[in-house]
Amino acid sequence: MAQEASIVCALLALDCEGLKGAVLKGPGGPAQDAFIQAFRDTLRERTIFRLPPHAGIDRLAGSLDIAETLRTGMPCHDRGLLAEADGGVLLLTSAERLPAEKAALIAAQLDDGPSRFAVIVLDEGLDDEAAPAILRERIAFHINTGAFDAVAPADLHAARRLLPGVSVPGHIAEGLCQTALALGIASLRPAVMALRAARAAAAIDGRSVVDDDDARLAARLVLAPRARRFPVEEQEQDAPPSPPEAQSSEAEGEETAPTPGELSEMLLEAVKASLPEGLLAALEANLREVQAKSGAGAVSQKMGLARGRPAGTRHGVPRNGARLSLIDTLRAAAPWQPLRRRQSPARDGLLVERADFRVKRFKQKRQTTAIFAVDASGSAALHRMAEAKGAVELILADCYVRRDEAALIAFRGKTADLLLPPTRSLQRAKKSLADLPGGGGTPLCAGIEQAMLVAQNVRRGGGTPLVVFLTDGKANIARDGTADRALALRDAETAASVLKRAGVRALMIDLSDARGGPARRIADAMGASYLALPHADAARISHSVSAVMKA
Repeated sequence: MAQEASIVCALLALDCEGLKGAVLKGPGGPAQDAFIQAFRDTLRERTIFRLPPHAGIDRLAGSLDIAETLRTGMPCHDRGLLAEADGGVLLLTSAERLPAEKAALIAAQLDDGPSRFAVIVLDEGLDDEAAPAILRERIAFHINTGAFDAVAPADLHAARRLLPGVSVPGHIAEGLCQTALALGIASLRPAVMALRAARAAAAIDGRSVVDDDDARLAARLVLAPRARRFPVEEQEQDAPPSPPEAQSSEAEGEETAPTPGELSEMLLEAVKASLPEGLLAALEANLREVQAKSGAGAVSQKMGLARGRPAGTRHGVPRNGARLSLIDTLRAAAPWQPLRRRQSPARDGLLVERADFRVKRFKQKRQTTAIFAVDASGSAALHRMAEAKGAVELILADCYVRRDEAALIAFRGKTADLLLPPTRSLQRAKKSLADLPGGGGTPLCAGIEQAMLVAQNVRRGGGTPLVVFLTDGKANIARDGTADRALALRDAETAASVLKRAGVRALMIDLSDARGGPARRIADAMGASYLALPHADAARISHSVSAVMKA
């Protein structure tokens, strides 16, 4: 796999603008750093511009420099990072968090913008998180960084001189297009990029004509990661006899080029050989997924940067959607007018400088997600489970009014299950609550770890998690699944300390009759608010949780 990564690096370095870039999928680490360093060593004449996901639209696309415009009396503009990256490489870090409107701007530049650059996308998303589809479609190579360790830079001086004269035979171009269709790739872009990758491979090998091996390499590197399905082998049908003219025209023993159909079958076999084991079965499921829109429609989800209720002003430049507070700006500039007029007697009117700018501040309520981790073990009495279900249903109704969300985790036996992902749907909640199981051991550690995972996902989505534990704290199932009460309590305290270090707000509702028992120890370990409600009903639990959520 290291050799394949080196080939990708060389192909991309040879034809940056045509192949557009590479998506590096996987956790950040030495593998990503090795690829970027090799790419930097191969393209010494190109500058790499880093774009973090929090960079604003104005920094990306450029904007009017208000301070410089006021100072000179003429419109002055910032170029923006996309213009500055012309002729270089744009490095997108944490691309799975890149907003759709920024991805659309970059995609427009890749298509036909005035700036020409390549893009290296660092995609560290987990599960269903991924870099925007509008970018992944336009970038040739998709690499799993966990598959290689080191990348060696290549010397491409001779290949650069040869590349413009490399030609592609017609049967190879048609074969690559047929292969893309057979793999369920609807867009024409991957087939075009596969052709460019084949031309670059031929140039690196010192040839001016693309051959079948170049096509196989391009299909494996460009088309295979995009495969949505694999064609089912059909039963062979009797082929019609060849025309007499065609049979007589072939000289005996003469080698002929494969037809596009034959080449497509060869390329499919090459793609099949490069796919990981077990992936072909998963490809069929991908057909049922709804493909993300790639185009201008992706910008329709844009969120304004100045929403909520007014909360005064602050010093700053009106960029990235921030609104200029004209009155406060003029008020800040007024005391300096005599001094500025003496310094600049040739300037007329009100003299406003960058230090005078004031922008409006807004307070926007962040969505809170209450994550209920309910002890469904045998130690929790049946009436306690009924109270917990009633409390969750009441809080969900309250969350629906406030536009907050709630999730439900039940831990029993040896595992903890997410019965209800974060939602505001009362119907889904009632169904999950009705099926809430009971009985078995108390794997409190598993419940805390599952709540931590859900809380992390809520934070990635921009929300604020609140974990609510309803338990008596009598853990008796350890992290490894063994029935050891002392070890189970130590594992639960360790998991609780991890939750505390992550800064996740938590509320421990002790349902046992003994105040200050094991539930109190767990609450102290996780830094949670402790509430002993041995005789609480659903209404009291709901009122307590709602008070914490509103705090």
